[in-house]
Amino acid sequence: MASRDSLGEVFRVSIFGESHGPGVGALVTGVPPGLEVDEAYINRELERRRPGGPYASPRREADRVEILSGVFRGRTTGAPILLFIRNVDVKPGFYEEFRYKPRPGHADYVAYERYLGHQDYRGGGIFSGRRTAALVAAGAIAKLVLARYGVRVYAYVKSIGGVEARVEPRDSEEFRRAIDGDPLKCPDPEASERMRRLVEEARREGDSLGSVVEAVAFNVPPGLGDPPLGGVDALLARAVMAIPAAKAVEFGEGFALALMRGSEAHDSPRAVGGRIVHETNRSGGIVGGLTNGMPIVFRVAFKPPSSIPKPRRTVDLRSLSEAWVSGRGRHDPVIGPRAAPVVEAVAAIVLADLLLLREALLPGWVEDLRPWTRGEAGGD
Repeated sequence: MASRDSLGEVFRVSIFGESHGPGVGALVTGVPPGLEVDEAYINRELERRRPGGPYASPRREADRVEILSGVFRGRTTGAPILLFIRNVDVKPGFYEEFRYKPRPGHADYVAYERYLGHQDYRGGGIFSGRRTAALVAAGAIAKLVLARYGVRVYAYVKSIGGVEARVEPRDSEEFRRAIDGDPLKCPDPEASERMRRLVEEARREGDSLGSVVEAVAFNVPPGLGDPPLGGVDALLARAVMAIPAAKAVEFGEGFALALMRGSEAHDSPRAVGGRIVHETNRSGGIVGGLTNGMPIVFRVAFKPPSSIPKPRRTVDLRSLSEAWVSGRGRHDPVIGPRAAPVVEAVAAIVLADLLLLREALLPGWVEDLRPWTRGEAGGD
């Protein structure tokens, strides 16, 4: 009956904690020794997803990490790293009503069945988005591993409520600032303004909106992955679909490929500077489960937050009679802006694991990556 709370093989992340318990955290194993890391760096990553602001939950959490092991004098030791983030602004009383009256769209009912009524129902317990803070903290460590290989990951809000950003992702600090400088994590100012008006309208009406997050990983070398079941797309899909409210994922052109002919859908390789690149990237940098050296591009669709003020019908599990609930508590009107840093962190964890696994299997392989890590191939 145990939960599956771990991700990765070599670089392995296990998360723990509940929404309204003492805190949430992550145990990260397989981290190479000597990486420079401190709490301030992880806190900056956490700042990108923490609650607060006009377009997020009003829950007031500082989200300050405590590194309890695995780091000594500012560098990783090679031992397991334990990261802990305390919950401060907890209000479990909000959720007593939902102990036996499951909220539509939430995991309340299925958790009741799965754990025989013993689940922590406060704020959704282990099903809460609160746990994603632990993933972001672990993802900060994963990004340090990626930096050794010159790999960088960016995630941003692609669409909200049908309003789509039109932007060309690029591997630059300017692109990073454009994402983080926007309250909705959308680097297209015009689209962001239209999205904001939609979010404000939905909030006034007591409703919520769906969203799509796009992630791009640059300078990923070719040949990563262990197909068929350990393909890079399969691993990324499994990981991101574990993020609360994620309902769909597509790579490259995704579902649009189903509308193309074979003559349109392929990516033709060519030689440039002694390396193989591709004229297009419709496959999103992954073919047959293996990376092809082009940027990895994928999108994750998030459903509208299920907690809304509007009353909705449910069932009282004690009497099996009809009941009604409304969205008490503090919730986001749209998930994408806070989910983008989580998608980025999860992608970093998966890629760090794949890179370290490849290096473990082929010692010295990293030396052959110098042109890739300098961005001389497989870039934009």
